[in-house]
Order: sequence, then structure tokens, then C-alpha cells
Amino acid sequence: MPARNTINSGVRYSKLASDDDGYIDLQFKKSPPKVPYKAIALATVLFLIGSILIIIGSLLLAGYFEVNDHRDRTIPVLVIGILVFLPGFYHLRIAYYASKGYRGFSYDDIPDFDD
Repeated sequence: MPARNTINSGVRYSKLASDDDGYIDLQFKKSPPKVPYKAIALATVLFLIGSILIIIGSLLLAGYFEVNDHRDRTIPVLVIGILVFLPGFYHLRIAYYASKGYRGFSYDDIPDFDD
């Protein structure tokens, strides 16, 4: 096994400053926010599907569509529409406020699928 060369081959070393606490300013710089386009697209689809289901459920409940045989299916359409609408609306609201630069809203609050 060959012996390792322990001689400094022209490398210059310098002593660290005594007041150096190990941090550099670059550590604390915020990078520009990454926009989660896939999550915003999914939120838009959820919002639209939920809106359509809420409208159809409301029209079924109001009697604009005749549903003589299956009257018990109007409430689940409305409930599913609300359950799909809420997360879509919530994430679209965060994306809108983050894009406008409102304080307290960030794209980091929207889950990203690019992990």
C-alpha cells in the first residue's frame, strides 16, 4: 500500500477570525417563492367540479329537474359538491392572495406534488 503524501503541495491556509460565529449572510436570504402549478391546477379542478355539483344539487333540491323515482339522491349530490368545493376554494384563495403579495399568504402554504 503506497504511503500518503502529507506534504502541503502549495495550499495556503488561513486562520479563521475569532469573532466568526459560523454563519454567513447567504444562509438567511430567502429564495424567490416556487409556484406550485400542479397544486393550483388541481385546486381549480376541485373548485369547478364542486361548483357544478352544488349547482346541480341545488337545482335538484329546488325541483327544477324532475326526479320522481330517486328523490333521495339529491342531498348526497349537494354534500359531495360542498366537500369537493371547500378545499379547491381554500387553496385558490391562498394562491390568489400569495400572487397579490398579501402579508401572511405564501405559496409555501399550498401542498406541492413535486416532492
